[in-house]
Amino acid sequence: MITVIAGTNRANSRARRIADLYISLLRSHNAECQLLDLALLPADVSVSALYDNSGHHDGFNDLAELASKADKLVLVVPEYNCSYPGVLKTFIDGLPYPGGIRGKKAALIGLSSGGQGGLLALSHLTDVLMYLGTAVLPARVRLPFIDKYLNEEGILDHPLYQQLLQEQVEQLLAF
Repeated sequence: MITVIAGTNRANSRARRIADLYISLLRSHNAECQLLDLALLPADVSVSALYDNSGHHDGFNDLAELASKADKLVLVVPEYNCSYPGVLKTFIDGLPYPGGIRGKKAALIGLSSGGQGGLLALSHLTDVLMYLGTAVLPARVRLPFIDKYLNEEGILDHPLYQQLLQEQVEQLLAF
């Protein structure tokens, strides 16, 4: 099972649209996959699902299970202030440790409205994932200027971006 994570809790996010596109690519290869949308993360997660409350919040636990039961993860990560969204870090911090995503394989996709395509965000996230024992696929896809090429309906109008995503899907399935 591959779990694709839309790495922000922003409504109608570009990350969610790319996650949906990625799921379509996975399904075209007959891969078993599911979506974990952080927009569904309970608003009170930082005070009711972490630390001494770990494991006691059903809403958080349902999403955490989608990550924990997956063999592979795909994280679609928008760049927020030269890093990845705090809500993604909060989600990761709430996962069981050790465990949670230890021993899994992950593919990363960075999005930005600027020219770096989430380079720093992916670098920071790679460090965290590797610390947690998650193997990161070397082919990290970066999609700069995403607002120019991704419309509200989730159509990605950039042949190179489409090619990079397709190649990453193939590498992830072989990983």
